[in-house]
Amino acid sequence: MEYIRLTKENLAGEHICCAISNDKDVQVASKKAWLAARLDEGLVFLKSAARGKCFIEYLPAEYAWNPIVADGYMYIDCLWVSGSLSGHGYSSDLLDACIADSKQKGKHGLCIQSAARKLPFLSDPKYLLHKGFSVCDRAENGIELWALPFDGGAPLPRFAECAKAPHVDRDGIVIYYTDQCPFNAKYVPILEATAKAHGIRLSTVHLRTRAEAQAAPTPITTYAVFRDGAYVTNEQMNEKRFLKFVGIAQ
Repeated sequence: MEYIRLTKENLAGEHICCAISNDKDVQVASKKAWLAARLDEGLVFLKSAARGKCFIEYLPAEYAWNPIVADGYMYIDCLWVSGSLSGHGYSSDLLDACIADSKQKGKHGLCIQSAARKLPFLSDPKYLLHKGFSVCDRAENGIELWALPFDGGAPLPRFAECAKAPHVDRDGIVIYYTDQCPFNAKYVPILEATAKAHGIRLSTVHLRTRAEAQAAPTPITTYAVFRDGAYVTNEQMNEKRFLKFVGIAQ
């Protein structure tokens, strides 16, 4: 498999997510703008040359848009291989490339979020265990921080205190999100309009800076749903699923 690393020079012309077929979609524009701003911070987006769900996105943990303490580590935002490209060892190719790059840059190791069981948009814990990762911290909502240390003497990564017990002091539904996930550009406005039409109490918190994301009350900042203060899920919702979630029959 041939792989392509995104740069400022090729970002505009490269496809970034085969789940969105139209490269001019607002979701793609949102994600590419977010990526462009991160490239100078050391973000790496490596993807298959073949069009499909096959990429890894990582950056120095100090620049991660998550409330973690992992100085000297590389943080993996996303490792996604699925569809027709799964089952060919491409996940290992991408992870091996990340490991080699991180070692060359003198990092202490890698870290990534997962959970005890496979959750949407998070790496499979069985895969991480197979690759040598282990749990180094766990939030009260079950989200885990996993690490693959290169240097046994370095402190292990951990969640910041603000994210250890995910909770918000608001009633109704509250959604925290960033532009890291392209789907938010389309679906968050849809949910806002749906909530308004049905009289549903919904607040959305668009985390627009790294500082805001690193101070968020949730380990997962790309998309986190709270209901009456309690964390519920990181799974994306369209209008139909949202109405089902709030108990409105279709």
